[in-house]
Amino acid sequence: MKGRGLYAYAVGYLVFLYAPVLLLPLFAFNDSTVIAFPLQGFTTRWFADLAGIKALHDAVLNSLMIAVSTAILATCLGVFAARASARFAFPGKKGIMGLIMLPLVLPEIIVAVSLLVVLLQLGINLGAWTVILGHVLLCTPFAIAILNAAFLALDESMEEASLDLGETRWSTFRLITLPLVMPGIISSLLISFTISLDEFIIAFFLTGNEPTLPVYLWSQLRFPQKIPIVMALGTIMLVLSLLLLSLAEYSRRRGVARTGRKDSGGFL
Repeated sequence: MKGRGLYAYAVGYLVFLYAPVLLLPLFAFNDSTVIAFPLQGFTTRWFADLAGIKALHDAVLNSLMIAVSTAILATCLGVFAARASARFAFPGKKGIMGLIMLPLVLPEIIVAVSLLVVLLQLGINLGAWTVILGHVLLCTPFAIAILNAAFLALDESMEEASLDLGETRWSTFRLITLPLVMPGIISSLLISFTISLDEFIIAFFLTGNEPTLPVYLWSQLRFPQKIPIVMALGTIMLVLSLLLLSLAEYSRRRGVARTGRKDSGGFL
């Protein structure tokens, strides 16, 4: 009975969480500028209209540049931190790792306002690189969480055997360690890319005159006649995010299968 109650709660929670998201593509194909039932008919013209909005194209390119830069930087930092956490013992290790992972539990609004105050005090102009800085701060803990599991699942004896056979630590890392944790690296890149692409609050505070895609979408909500176009663009972003998360989960599971250890769960 208890198990059934938990199952019903989980199903109800998922329906409550994702039902509004499922309405997004429904209204994106609705032939009306009014977002309400009943639907007026089926149309794809809102998707076609996306091709003629230059400001949207600039926002997409800006978001892609920020997301790619964030994914690379956050994953590189994640590799270094996860490697140190999984393989080495040093003074203050738990405290340092706790501080690095702190953005996971801090409200984004607090992080965004704090970064804005610091950057303005330093005299740094707001722009794409300030958004990248904020997104790297946000995404690095996610990258560490993914990569730490990958490094912990790695058999240390393989690295020791490589060193015994005459390889240097760098060549061992490049030829042995890196290929074995590559699924975790790919997963980290995809997750960081997705988080950065979809993130709004930090981008809203730190962007200059080059808005990211979520900020551009928010600005268009002031115009009722453009809401169907926003719905169409949101549908595309939803599908893209699901694809990237699915690829990240596939990569994670492939990495777990390669180590032969039991899968303790992932993103999906």
